[in-house]
Amino acid sequence: MFEGVKDVFFDLDHTLWDFELNSALTFQKILVENEVTVEIASFLEVYRPINLAYWKVYRENRISKEDLRYKRLKETFDAIGYKASDKLIHILSERYIEDLSTFGNLIPYAMQTLNYLAPKYNLHIITNGFKETQRSKMKNSNIDHFFDKIIDSETAGVKKPHPQIFETALEHAKTSAKQSLMIGDNLEADILGAQALGMQALHFNFHNEPKHQLSRIINSLDEIKNLL
Repeated sequence: MFEGVKDVFFDLDHTLWDFELNSALTFQKILVENEVTVEIASFLEVYRPINLAYWKVYRENRISKEDLRYKRLKETFDAIGYKASDKLIHILSERYIEDLSTFGNLIPYAMQTLNYLAPKYNLHIITNGFKETQRSKMKNSNIDHFFDKIIDSETAGVKKPHPQIFETALEHAKTSAKQSLMIGDNLEADILGAQALGMQALHFNFHNEPKHQLSRIINSLDEIKNLL
C-alpha cells in the first residue's frame, strides 16, 4: 500500500497517547484536590467538545496558549452552572498542565505497533501539543526511546497543517516527503497537512469520523502491521 517509505511520522495525542483517558484521570485528581464539587462524568461530557473547538481555534492562530487554557475551563464551568472564580480556574489550568503528562496510558496497540515498526523504519513525532508537556508524556508512557526526531509546533513556530512544520520535520529527519508517511487522527491537521507537502498519509480514525477517500483509513493501530 505504502511504497518506498523509510520514515514514519506519528502524531502523539489521540494517535499514540490516550489523551481522553489521561485527561479524565487528571481532572479526577485535580478537581478533588481543589474541592471542586462537580460530577466528573458530566464535567467531561461538556469539557471535551469545548476543548476540541478551542484546539481548532488554536491551530488557526486565533487564540493564544494562555487563553486556550483559561477559556476552555471557564466555558465548561459556565455551561454546567458551577461558579468558579478566576483564581480557581487559573490554579486548575496550571495543575492540569503539570499533572497531565504524569499519566502514561496509551491507545490500544500503540506499544505493539511501535515495537513492530522500530526495526524497519525511522520513527518520528510531529505534534501541535505544548512543548513542555509532550516530551514528558512520551517519557512517562515509555515510548520516547522509539523516536529519532520530535517536532512540536512551538519549536517549529507554526502548527499543523501549516507546511512549515512538516518541512521542518523532514529537514530534521534528513528525509524526503516521498519517502515519508504521516499517521494521525486529525484529518485536517495531520492528513491534509502532510499530503499538501507530498507526504503519504494514513488516517487513524480515532474519532469515528465519516468515511472519506482522501487517504487510507484505519480504525485500530493494530491494522498498521498489515500495511507496512
